[in-house]
Formats: sequence, structure tokens, C-alpha cells
Amino acid sequence: MSAGKTTADHPFAARKSLNQFNNKLFTTVVWVVGICTVIFIIALLFLILEKGLPKLDWGFLYGEPSEIEEGGGVGPLLFNSFYVLIISLLISIPLGMASGIYLAEFAPANKFIGFIRICVEGLASVPSIIFGLFGIVLFVESLDMGLTILGAAVSLAFLNLPVLTRVTEEAIRAVPQEMKSASFALGSTHLQTIRRVLIPVALNGIITGICLVAGRAFGESAVIILTGGVTSSGVMWDFNPLSPGATLAVHLWYVQSEAIVPDAQLIAEKSAAVLVFIVLLINIVFRVPLWINSRKMR
Repeated sequence: MSAGKTTADHPFAARKSLNQFNNKLFTTVVWVVGICTVIFIIALLFLILEKGLPKLDWGFLYGEPSEIEEGGGVGPLLFNSFYVLIISLLISIPLGMASGIYLAEFAPANKFIGFIRICVEGLASVPSIIFGLFGIVLFVESLDMGLTILGAAVSLAFLNLPVLTRVTEEAIRAVPQEMKSASFALGSTHLQTIRRVLIPVALNGIITGICLVAGRAFGESAVIILTGGVTSSGVMWDFNPLSPGATLAVHLWYVQSEAIVPDAQLIAEKSAAVLVFIVLLINIVFRVPLWINSRKMR
């Protein structure tokens, strides 16, 4: 009887052994791919930063760009990058969060709202140059504003709006239903529940989305070229929203493609290093509220 039982259990033991082998193989493949990807990203960042960071100086960061003579800086362009980014986020964050909260909490479950969600998802994957062409039609041709900081910022806001809407909606929907029900049971209104329960719990996902769109907006060039132009006013602290809106990313493209300055390659290397460093800094800055919020939730 014992021999028969062993024989009957043998297929199950073999299957268990095969499953364990497949599990170890899959885990090994995932680890190898993950480590290789991380190494590649670190090597790429190191290559960009290693070429540009040691050559940086304050004169380059504050100086005005030069069309002919070598030694030009990126001061006005760097300022335009932050100026355009801030204006675009001031527009896209409230609208994106409001739209996401509406779709998650108030929108009825019908075919029209489903169609709206499909449209939002489609816009989130549309190439940025399409939003640039839309900005040309709206600001340059229809409103006759020309190539301006305001046109570039609003076009970037349109680019980021679908992403923020979807991220906010998914973050709100990911909040456990028990927390929402408990808030209602304690007598909170729907607005109080959204403000004091749903948004704080979903804040990690929302800030992650803001971080992604902020980094994308800071490094965006196609939209800026079409709506803001490839030049700046040349003034370091030009707050006029109707001034030309070239940014650091646009300047990097321009230097690599059309510039005639003798040190174009050096300017490109330093501009790329500054661009990558600031994008990394933006990610770090946006991660701090996530860390603070996670500490509070414990």
C-alpha cells in the first residue's frame, strides 16, 4: 500500500518540483533584467553628467546666450524653463485633479462617461507635437499672440491635463471602500470625505503623477518650439508672459542642430547636464511630500 501511495504521489511531486524550478528561473530572469536596466540607466546618467557637470560655472548658468561668439550662457533660457513649468502646473494641476475627482466620485456610470474616459486616455498618449500644432492654431493664428511664454505654458498644460486626470482618478479609486464608508458613517459629507479621507490617502499616487508630468514638461521641446519659439528676450528675469518662450530643452536642440557658435558641442554638453540634473532634482523634491505623507499614515 505504501508503494502504491508513493507511485500515486509521484506526478504531484514532479509537478511541484517543476513549478519550483520555473519560479526560480523566472525570479532569476527578472532580477537579471532589472539589474541590467538599472545599470544602463545609471551609466547613461553618469555619461551625461560626467561630460557636463565638471565644466559648469555660474557664468554659464546666469549668462546670456550668444549667437556667434563662444562662451554664451543659458540664464534666460533656464529662467524660462521654470517660468513655463510653473504656469503650466498652476493650470493643469487644479483642472486635472478636479476632473479626476469628478470621474471617480460623481460621474454616472454610462456610455457617455465611458467615452470620455477613452478620449482622456487617448489624449494622454497623443504625441506632444500635436499639442504644439494645436497651440499654433489657437495662440499664434487665432489669437495672434505670436510665440510667447503664455502660449507655451498653456499648451504644456493641455499636454499634461489628460495624464493628471487619469492619475487622479485611478488614485482616488484605489482608496479602500471601507475608509470611505467609515467617513460617511461618522457623519461626514461627500466633500469632507473627499478632502479629509480620499485625497490624503491617494496623495502618493497624485504626487507621483505630478512628478511625472513636471519632469516631462521641463524637458519638453516640441511644444515649446512651436508655441514659444527658439529664442528668448535675453533678459534674465523677464516675467512678461508675452515674451518669447524658448527653454533650456529648446536651446539644447537648437545648439545641436542650427547654432554656429564655435563651442556648440561644449554648450550642448553643459546644457544636457543641467537639464538632467534639474529633472532629477524635481523628482527628489516631489518625493519629499510622499515620504512625509507615508510617515503620517503609519
